[in-house]
Amino acid sequence: MDAKTTAAVAANAINKGDVLATARVAGIQAAKNAAMLLPMSHLVLVGNVHVNFTIADTYIDVEASVDTVDRTGVEMEALMAVTVAALTVYDMCKSADRTMTIEEIAIWEKSGGRSGTWRREEALGNTSGVDSEK
Repeated sequence: MDAKTTAAVAANAINKGDVLATARVAGIQAAKNAAMLLPMSHLVLVGNVHVNFTIADTYIDVEASVDTVDRTGVEMEALMAVTVAALTVYDMCKSADRTMTIEEIAIWEKSGGRSGTWRREEALGNTSGVDSEK
């Protein structure tokens, strides 16, 4: 996104309101309702959902963490949280910046369940240069 847009988000100066607070709520709701939107996804008892943002010069990084005590994983719930939060940022900022893109949604780490712990080893081709695990 344009640097002016990220600055406006950081200053809470977007006309539609507090972008990150709204996107956080949207992401949490999406995680809790993933099974209603994904036909082959199982209904999972979602415990904690955390949606966090990192604002850089020309992008906002969205990260979600989802916990459950259920027998299955919550990858789809985490992906839904990130995707809907990013869509909410886009929706709220589109009048200021139509050039925005949503890029590289991926699972960085999964733990628990039958398959155990999994971590992405390679960095995706992000423009931020950030190689930290999320």
